[in-house]
Amino acid sequence: MLYSRTIGVGDNLVLLHGWALSGDCFKNLVRQYKTRYRITIIDLPGHGRSDVVAGGIDEWCAEIIQQLPKKPTLLGWSLGGLLAINIAQQIKLSKLILLAATPKFVNNSNWNYGVDAMNFQMFSNVLESNLSQGLKRFINLQTSHKEQIKSLYQAIDELPANPQALNQGLDILLNSDLRQQLKQLNVPVHVILGNLDLLVPVSIVEWYMAQNIPTTVLDTGHLPFLHKNFSI
Repeated sequence: MLYSRTIGVGDNLVLLHGWALSGDCFKNLVRQYKTRYRITIIDLPGHGRSDVVAGGIDEWCAEIIQQLPKKPTLLGWSLGGLLAINIAQQIKLSKLILLAATPKFVNNSNWNYGVDAMNFQMFSNVLESNLSQGLKRFINLQTSHKEQIKSLYQAIDELPANPQALNQGLDILLNSDLRQQLKQLNVPVHVILGNLDLLVPVSIVEWYMAQNIPTTVLDTGHLPFLHKNFSI
């Protein structure tokens, strides 16, 4: 069973976090928007307080869909963005927000807006060798705000992800290609990127704009929701 909690008043907003973290990474975002939205935060399978779910992206999304309120705005960050694209094919949304996210993380012969598969695997291996310390170093590169760092460190220490779920998440990141699915969506989409992001290169703006998908670029890295100018 997946863990979720709902707070706030207003239109439904659902937050899906990224690999190896939990919904607690959105604490500051929830505080900022809970008077404007009814916010549902979901821990991905095997992350945070959620149980492991066997399978891949389809099985994960099936479990997430069971936790969703009616016709929400769905915000997916990083791995959560891939899941959000998949979910958007299956249910009605008011809006889809992709935050430091891409329909395809890894480059191949017809996609140059991602990262090299070998480099990505090396990056993930370094993180997994000492997950807590690796994530903390990564976060330190994204923000210098002491309160944000403290909150994220706490989430990392208190809610470590299950090793099986980490491997499942990496498989989703490495092997998913949802370009056609994203092109075919009949829902408003907004993309928010960081121009210093090493995992989702800012050059992908060209592809999003070619699909007529509104895109905002902030002067930040892979955690745009920590930026002072971030807004939903």
